Amino acid sequence: MENLKAEVKKMIIESLCLEDVEVADIDSDAPLFGTGLGLDSIDALELGLALKSRFGLVLSTESEETRQHFYSVTTLADFISQNQKSA
Repeated sequence: MENLKAEVKKMIIESLCLEDVEVADIDSDAPLFGTGLGLDSIDALELGLALKSRFGLVLSTESEETRQHFYSVTTLADFISQNQKSA
């Protein structure tokens, strides 16, 4: 799971062009939006596209469940892991 979390952090940095952020700078359990990493709704769209491209996952933009998956790196990695096993 730690490798997947590192991959998710790298995907976030690359897809959002966060030039001054390193993988080690991102707390796996910190919120991605608002406080924590401070991402916004445009970043969420970019992350959704990156998830689709890298992992083949499609998320509903209006779903409360999707918001929960995007809470932190850990919740996103859990979602990816669960959906790759069932695919």
